[in-house]
Amino acid sequence: MRPRASIRRIPRIAANPAHAGPPHACQTSLPMSAADSSTNRRARLAAARLYLVCGAEPDGRELPTLLREAIAGGVDVVQLREKHMPEEELASVARAARALCESLGALLIVNDRPWVAREAGADGVHVGQDDIPVADVRELVGADMLVGLSTHSPAEIDAVDARVVDYIGVGPIHETPTKPGRPAVGVELIRYAAANAPVPFFAIGGLHAGNLGGALAAGATRVCVLRAIAAAARPEREARTLRERLDGRRPTEDDQ
Repeated sequence: MRPRASIRRIPRIAANPAHAGPPHACQTSLPMSAADSSTNRRARLAAARLYLVCGAEPDGRELPTLLREAIAGGVDVVQLREKHMPEEELASVARAARALCESLGALLIVNDRPWVAREAGADGVHVGQDDIPVADVRELVGADMLVGLSTHSPAEIDAVDARVVDYIGVGPIHETPTKPGRPAVGVELIRYAAANAPVPFFAIGGLHAGNLGGALAAGATRVCVLRAIAAAARPEREARTLRERLDGRRPTEDDQ
């Protein structure tokens, strides 16, 4: 397990209370107990449909610019994914992203590094099958933060412990350069997850507006995307198009 020494110098941040009410409803925050905060986060996760993964400098954009556009278009959850950034630097980026996401009504998840997620006051942390075991992650971040886990097979879905894990990613549905060497699982794993997943799941992997229909037909109600929004010329429009499809509404003429 990685040492925490590199982030001990980061000042601890008071827990940021999650917003009550529906996603994207800006309200004045009131103090919450850990139990209230946990319940609120999980309720917002249950209502979430569109999840964005991005780096600190997504496709050369300023992160705040992308987040404002993506959340305005319908993104409910943002995951900050930086594999190699030093922990102190990542914690600083995550704190700023958390403050912005909170003000706009989205949840902020940190990929792989529970220490950073905790120090930054993030809403949760996401890990893969080869990262820190989820039971250890839960112990590190406590009961009030969200914990997500990537799954790639029926056996991994079956092994999910709903007492530890709040949601799972299911994929990659299509081949994607962000997961080199990992074969696509196809929509059959979506069908399996729809029938068997013990927690909410997000279909992930090469999804975009052009192929979303297959994932929805297989039973997905939530999706996670990366380049479809982060690399789009107009992220807000792309996010809105995806969200319209997820919500069962036809995209508007401006979204075509």
